Amino acid sequence: MRILALLLALLAFVPMARAETRLDGTLTQGGLVIGRTDPGSTVVLDDRRVRVGPDGVFVLGFHRDAPATAELTVTEPGGKVERRSLAIAPREFAIQRIDGLPPKMVTPPPEVLERIRRENAEIAALREVDRPEPMFRTGFVWPAIGRISGVYGSQRILNGEPKQPHYGVDIAAPVGTPIRAPADGVVVLAADDLYYTGGTVILDHGHGLSSAFLHLSAVTVKVGDRLRQSDVLGKLGATGRATGPHLDWRMNWFKSRIDPQLLVPPMPGG
Repeated sequence: MRILALLLALLAFVPMARAETRLDGTLTQGGLVIGRTDPGSTVVLDDRRVRVGPDGVFVLGFHRDAPATAELTVTEPGGKVERRSLAIAPREFAIQRIDGLPPKMVTPPPEVLERIRRENAEIAALREVDRPEPMFRTGFVWPAIGRISGVYGSQRILNGEPKQPHYGVDIAAPVGTPIRAPADGVVVLAADDLYYTGGTVILDHGHGLSSAFLHLSAVTVKVGDRLRQSDVLGKLGATGRATGPHLDWRMNWFKSRIDPQLLVPPMPGG
């Protein structure tokens, strides 16, 4: 059942005197991998040192445009070094054309550019936090149920102008639909009115893995709140630069954009 089952399977592991490095997940663009190695090992993905938990669990994530290979280096406590070249499967992404939008939704006016830079810088800093708690080990569920109206990786062309790829999954549902935590986490951002994303919550799941929930009509949590899976964090809306009521659920592993749909079962009724 995709990575969800693999994440949950990690909970069943029992301590071993020695564990070979194991990778569970999807080695693909937008994919997330959960690894396990000897406790005390050092793990490096390309040039990034990766947090290894006391039980040897670690996380790897791959951006939408990740190159075809990534180099994983594991150094065991005794000094033995294991090197792997990981083949990252390419994906094809949909092209979406949306015409007839007001110009301010395509190109922001000059007077808000400083606000946008400030908000983006704050979010970027939060995504670099490497919290040690492995709260992602609860596995993931859908934060809302509804029609999938946008998918990860799609390229949007607004009024004929190509824009940055879409990095989340859009769930269309009525305004006010409760939005729930897909996994345990700590609230690190709870904003009522960001320029692009309106009501916005970011939930840190640990080890650099985070979820963002965009366009909320109400934010019902505050920074520092600890949420359990399925706790309500806000209400679905159409705030910010949204074209209609929906939740845009995004996930990051540090700067790498992850496809949330790879972590959950198919949408109920979908």
